[in-house]
Amino acid sequence: MEHRRILDIGDCRVDPTADEVSRDGTTIKLEPRTMRVLMYLAERAGEVVSVQELLDRVWEDVVVTPDSVYTAIAALRRALGDDSREPRYIANVPRRGYRLVAAVTRPTPAAVPGPAPSGAPPAAAPAPATSPKPPRGRRPAWWLAIPLALAIAAITYLLVAKPWVARPATGVPFVAAPAGPATGDLSIAVLPFANLSTDRDQEYFADGISEELLSLLTNVPQLRVISRSSAFSFKGQNLAVAEIARRLNVALVLEGSVRRAGPQVRITAQLIDARSDRQLWSETYDCPLVNIFALQDEIAAAVVSQLRLTLLGAASKGKAPNPEAYALVLQARQVALQRTAPGYERAIALFRQAREKDPAYAAAWVGLARVYINQANDGLRPIEESYRLAREATDQALALDPEYAPAHALLGRIAMTHDGDLAEAAHRYEHALALEPANTDVMRSAAMLASSLGRLETSVALGQFVTARDPVNPTGYLNLGYDYFNAGRLDEAIANLRTALILSPDHAVAQYGIAVALLMKGEPEPALAAMRKESSAYWRAVGLPMVYHALGRKAESDAALAELIREHHDDAAYNIAYVLAFRGEADRTFEWLEKAIAYRDPGLDDIAVDPLFANLHRDPRWLPLLRKLSKAPDQLAAIHFDVKLPK
Repeated sequence: MEHRRILDIGDCRVDPTADEVSRDGTTIKLEPRTMRVLMYLAERAGEVVSVQELLDRVWEDVVVTPDSVYTAIAALRRALGDDSREPRYIANVPRRGYRLVAAVTRPTPAAVPGPAPSGAPPAAAPAPATSPKPPRGRRPAWWLAIPLALAIAAITYLLVAKPWVARPATGVPFVAAPAGPATGDLSIAVLPFANLSTDRDQEYFADGISEELLSLLTNVPQLRVISRSSAFSFKGQNLAVAEIARRLNVALVLEGSVRRAGPQVRITAQLIDARSDRQLWSETYDCPLVNIFALQDEIAAAVVSQLRLTLLGAASKGKAPNPEAYALVLQARQVALQRTAPGYERAIALFRQAREKDPAYAAAWVGLARVYINQANDGLRPIEESYRLAREATDQALALDPEYAPAHALLGRIAMTHDGDLAEAAHRYEHALALEPANTDVMRSAAMLASSLGRLETSVALGQFVTARDPVNPTGYLNLGYDYFNAGRLDEAIANLRTALILSPDHAVAQYGIAVALLMKGEPEPALAAMRKESSAYWRAVGLPMVYHALGRKAESDAALAELIREHHDDAAYNIAYVLAFRGEADRTFEWLEKAIAYRDPGLDDIAVDPLFANLHRDPRWLPLLRKLSKAPDQLAAIHFDVKLPK
């Protein structure tokens, strides 16, 4: 039999012919170029290989950016079971590149005749060479919890190459989302219904019908429903249903159309088996607009019947809202996603109109509360005022519907980011997820709570689940990137943040995160380039003092810090504190942390796990400060927070 080119790298057996790595009885399949990176590092074992050299040797036939290398290294570390903080296989050499530090040996031909058995035990290898530990991870305090755009541009998603993995034509890869459940009969995507009304301004109404149907189906626990942002990313694209289903990894697709004329509406819906492209069921409904909510229930029930499931009686909770209020809420949600001052004001006006039309409509109250919180986060409304208004609106929503999961989740967010009460936040999120276990918006925010509690594995697992269920939503990748920051997994952090930017090129705080990750890797020059690309002027102002400091440009760092303090002293106290910590100014750091406490700065919920403060952990003032905030290690460990991923 032909002897295959098998290597033992550390405790792993590598078969480059099959693009496989085996360890601990498990075989992992690599992308061909990722395997080529590993083999090139193995050829140069013990030597430093630059990013540019890897690009020249592995991607010689295409034009790509260094992100391709970062993504490949992240994939290799996952496959090898490596840790970038204490590497046993691939070490990062600041400002220079990567070095394979594990021993490389070739088994004797007798040991590997023919195909290598999966999980074959590795040959004995000498102890790996040692290398300096890379610097510890740092991350910013700010995070995004609300999804961004409703629909990703058609050209972006046309780059998807296969389910769960998207790859743009430039060669810059998307991060492979964690594999979801295997495609089966109980997975479905609800596509945006086509607007056939003569008035094109009714587009939001057709989208709203689709969204409500999706929400109803989500309440069926046995059914895996792809989230709205991913399903809606295909809007306006002329793709076959089978192709859409393949990209979203679902077996069933619900699609249809809406035609509204005055007080009448006609809805056509059809359920399609994507594997055979066979229509399982279709129906056309004509009704007055006042009966639209009963009609949604009827369509959802018909779909579930076709799936041979029983629709839960609690799928539609409470009284159906006034139709005009419902339309206003749909418009308000759309406008709020602009994340601009005028957009927020317009959204508030629309939510208030909806509330006037139907004071018992809980969704209108929660929508209003979310806008208030986002205004505070974006520096457009005073913190205390924003959170007071948000709490009042959320309390009103729960008074109307005590089991409204989004309202419980929003109270959890307020408890976490404003009150500093992580125990109350944990209780709220647990309850919200018990009511709606598959709600990705709630789970995305719950992942941030897990990070604040120092439970980084839980946070990463929740973030991975969200990106698998919602694979083209940039916010999920952004948040997962910051989870990886906390865990010290810098290459994976950069790869996920790059994916967020590919999906949403102007996504705020993504370039900032990449820049700080590069600072952690000891690469200040590319960090400066990334920071200058940050779309948010605020986050550029926070990041530049740290980058200039790392470059040794003291005068520029001092000037940038002075400007940050002058412009944002009352809404960025926490951020100013970690900039000072990065610069090694401990006394001033504690002064600004006290100001952050006085201002009730939302960033404080991350202080216990924020690596930017790592150099203060031995300061005698550090632990008392955490205890004052109820965030000392023993206090966090005592908080019960048990969230299980849906099966």
